[in-house]
Order: sequence, then structure tokens, then C-alpha cells
Amino acid sequence: MNTAPERTVLISGASIAGPALAYWLHRYGFEVTVVEKAPAIRGGGYPIDIRGTALEVVTRMGLLPRLRAAHVDSRKITFIDADGSRVGSVRPEDITGGVEGRDLEVRRGDLADALYDAGRQHVEFLFDDSIATLHDHDGGVDVTFRSGARRTFGLVIGADGLHSHTRSLAFGPEERYHRYLGYCFAGFTMPNHLGLSHEAMMWNVPGRAATLYAVGDGDQVHAFLNFVRPEPPFDAFRDPGAQRDLVAAVFSDDKWEIPRMVATMLTADDLFFDSVSQIHMPRWSTGRVALAGDAAHAPSFLSGQGSSIALVGAYVLAGELASHDSHTAAFAAYEDRTREFVKLNQALATAGGAGVLPRTAEELAQRNNALDDPALLPGDQGRSANSALTLPDYAGAR
Repeated sequence: MNTAPERTVLISGASIAGPALAYWLHRYGFEVTVVEKAPAIRGGGYPIDIRGTALEVVTRMGLLPRLRAAHVDSRKITFIDADGSRVGSVRPEDITGGVEGRDLEVRRGDLADALYDAGRQHVEFLFDDSIATLHDHDGGVDVTFRSGARRTFGLVIGADGLHSHTRSLAFGPEERYHRYLGYCFAGFTMPNHLGLSHEAMMWNVPGRAATLYAVGDGDQVHAFLNFVRPEPPFDAFRDPGAQRDLVAAVFSDDKWEIPRMVATMLTADDLFFDSVSQIHMPRWSTGRVALAGDAAHAPSFLSGQGSSIALVGAYVLAGELASHDSHTAAFAAYEDRTREFVKLNQALATAGGAGVLPRTAEELAQRNNALDDPALLPGDQGRSANSALTLPDYAGAR
């Protein structure tokens, strides 16, 4: 194999961190290839938030007007008790820590499309393929793709999510870094029987939650069934039928809209099931391979900050690679600048879990009492964490 120049980079994953990183690396003169196992950019999906420092990233990319136009403008969250009675309503910002009128909430697919469009003319995208093997050596990283193709790159960046295959190849099994938070969830879409508009309804009993989330005025809503489980159901992760059976059993005796939700879940063609987990690693790089986004530091959806810290991390990683003569120094600077920011935002999952998914009757009572006083909800902590990093200026980078 030919030795690759230092400034050729392969990125695995074309969701959020991958295309954002590709955009900035191209800006700094790198030759970038992105490989994605899906046949195309994945559209649709549930809404995600862009807050704090991440807003400055998308502003510097020129994407703010497009994303502002895609803002879904959720207006309230209404909490429901076991029999379907209303407990109280709050603004989403009281839970998430967002700032009304400034922060963004967009469909995950809308953000992915915008990031892809920002770099697609200058970055090589390889869809329906993935990394099969890596061989890291002094001259580069030899890569064999699942398609059988072989190429050598100066650097490889894994931006392929919570269950990153790149991380497994370069750093070892996921179990070393996976921190299970004690919950599982099933997500799917279903008809908007309640006529919800720009709002969410959340039903809670201790250890279980059900959410119906309308991002607009359409005839479909996002549905989520979340539940406490002491250990991850590893067998179910590999068996969609077992996933459906597990969720149906957990919610079998519940009321409100739960029977309708379970019936829809059993036949949904867009069911997504996973654990609520984080990734914690002592280092995000080894040799010429590094990680970005959820692959390096997944905070879980309870933090509400996964996409935001992915955008910030991608910006910093590209800037440091452009500012240093060696990848070793650049990777170290990337971690030094962002690790504390990541830790603060990962910590939001604890407060978010107690507020959104109370485990016990005591936690549920405390959450319900807090609905009358938003100062007791976790929003302020979120606002502090999501703006805790001042974005560096890499205008002078090579």
C-alpha cells in the first residue's frame, strides 16, 4: 500500500459529528473521506437541541438561517399521572436548560442534511460501506472496507455513535467504556390521536414513562416508552422480536394511552430500541486514530446535549489538527480543550433522569412538586453547562 499524506483523513459516520468535522477539516486544507454504513444520509428522526456554544459553531458554518427555519418550536410539556389526570405543565426550557427564542430544536435529520449539504461538494462520501479492519503504523492507517476496497489515510476518526465499530477496532470492546444509566427505551412514530401540536405529554409512574411528542401540527407523533431495568437486556439488543416482547411486558398493566402505544409499537416499522447509556474513556485517541461525538463521549439523551457537544468537539478537533504540526499534539489539545465541557454536560443526565424518568415514588413526588416552581427543575444547570466552553478562534490555522 502507498503511504498516505498526513493531511488525508477518513471519518467513519455521517450523522452529526462526522459531517461537521469533515466540513471544518476541508476548510483547513485536509483531504477528507467520510464512510457511512447507511445507503444515504438518514432523514427524519426525533428532534434534537442545539444550544449554547454549539450555536456559535453552526453560525460560523453559515447554517443558522437554515436551522432557524427548521426550528420546531415546542411550547409546553404536560405531565400526566397513572390514570391520565393532568399534573402540571412547564415550558420545555425549564427541563432542558434551553433559552427560549435563541436556542434551536430541529429534527435530527434536518441537522444531518444541513451538515451534509455544507460539505458534500468538497468531501468524498462513501455510502453503504464501513471500516472492516484498521492497521495503524508510522506512515498512516491502512484501512480495509467492508466492500473489499483498501486504502491508506494519514488519520482515521471514529464518529460512528454510541456503539462505535471504529472504537472497538482501535480501543477494544465497548464494555470497557459503556456506562449504563439504568434505563431502556423504545421509540417509534404513531398517529396523533390526541391532536397534539408543538407539545409533549409525559405519563409517569415510578420507574416507567411514556411520552407523546408532536413537533408540529401533523398527523403523526413521536412515541417513547422508557423504563428502569437494573441490567441491560443484552439478548434483546440482538433480537427485535425480544425487544417488542420486553417492552410490551413491562407496560402490560398500564392505562392512559399506553395500550394504544404498545399495540402500535408491536408492529411499528421504525422501532428503535436501546439502553440509556454514556461512554467514558480515559483517552479519545490512540496513535493515528481518534474519536468524536458519541463514539468518544456519548452523554445519553437524558442530557439533551449529545448533538451540541458533538458539534463543538468536531469544530475543536479540526481546529487543533490544523494548528499543530503533529497529530499527537493536536489530539492532546483537542482533549485538553473539550474534556471538562463534556464532563459537565454528561452530568446533566443525572438531573435529567430524576426529572423526566423518576425511579421511585419519592422522586416522582419531588418532580411533581417542582412543577409549581420551575426554579426547582434542572434548567439552570443545563444553561450553565451548555455554554461552559468559549469557542476558540482558529482563523490563523494552517
